[in-house]
Amino acid sequence: MKNLPMDLLRAFVTVVQFNSFTKAGEILGRSQPAISLQILRLEKMLDETLLLREGKNIALSGAGEQFYDYAKQILALNDLALSQCSKSSLMGKVRLGIPSEFATVLLPKIVGRFSKVYPNVTLEVNCELSKTLLSKTGRTNHEVILALQNSPQDSADKLVKSDDLVWVSSADYSSQKTPIPLIVAPQGCIYRQRAIEVLDNIKQPWQIVYNIPDLTGIQYAIQEGLGVTVLAKSTVPENLKILPPSERYPDLGNVGISLITVGKNNENQAVHLLAEFLKAGLT
Repeated sequence: MKNLPMDLLRAFVTVVQFNSFTKAGEILGRSQPAISLQILRLEKMLDETLLLREGKNIALSGAGEQFYDYAKQILALNDLALSQCSKSSLMGKVRLGIPSEFATVLLPKIVGRFSKVYPNVTLEVNCELSKTLLSKTGRTNHEVILALQNSPQDSADKLVKSDDLVWVSSADYSSQKTPIPLIVAPQGCIYRQRAIEVLDNIKQPWQIVYNIPDLTGIQYAIQEGLGVTVLAKSTVPENLKILPPSERYPDLGNVGISLITVGKNNENQAVHLLAEFLKAGLT
C-alpha cells in the first residue's frame, strides 16, 4: 500500500484554496516551481490529473474534486492528532477581544475548534467596537485583539487580511427609499463612519433609523426591512443580501483586519497558538 505524503496533500489543498501556485508557495515557504513539482508527484502517485490549468486560472478535474475532499479530511485529522498529543501541557487563560460581527463568524468555528484542541486553556471573549479594543484600556484588558482598521495601510505589520465593505439589506428590501434609512452601531464604528462619508460625498440624503450596538440587533432590524447597513463582506450573514454598488449606494472601499498580541504576550504559548488559529481561519 502507498502512503500519501502530508506535504504533497498540503500543497495541493493550499493551491486549490488560493487558486495560485505562487500564493501557495508563499504560505508554505516554498518556491512556485517546488509547489508545481509537489503537485506533479501527487498526480503521478495517484495516476490522475488533479488540476486543470487554463492560463492563470486553476480548476479541479473530476478526480481532483473527489480527492480534494479526502485531502482536507486527512490534513484536518493529521493536524488535530498532532495538536491533541501536545495539548496536555498547555494551560492558562487568554482574554480575546473581537468586534461583534466577527464573533458570529469566529466563535462557532475557529475559537470553538481551539477550545476543543486545547481544553485546558480558558478563553475569555469580549465583543467591543474596534476603537474600544484598540484604546489603552482595551489593550490592557486583552492578550489578543482582532480589530478593524480604517484602511489596510493602517494595520502595518499586524495586517491579517483586507476585506471589502458592502451595503447589506434584507432579500426583499426596496433600495429606492429616500432618505436612505441606515441601521448602524454607535459613534466610533468604522462601518457607520464609512457609510456616512460616502453618502455625504455624493450628497445622497440619509437618516439613521436604528442605532444598535450589536450585530444580532442590526441583523433583526435589517430582516424586518427597516433599512440598510454596512458590513465587512466576509461577515455578512447568509440570510441577508449584498447590494451591488450603484449611484445611490456607492463603492465603500475596504478595511484592514489586524491581529494584535499585546505587550510581551506573544511569548505566551497559548496566546501564540490562538493567534495562529485566528490567522489561519481568516485567511
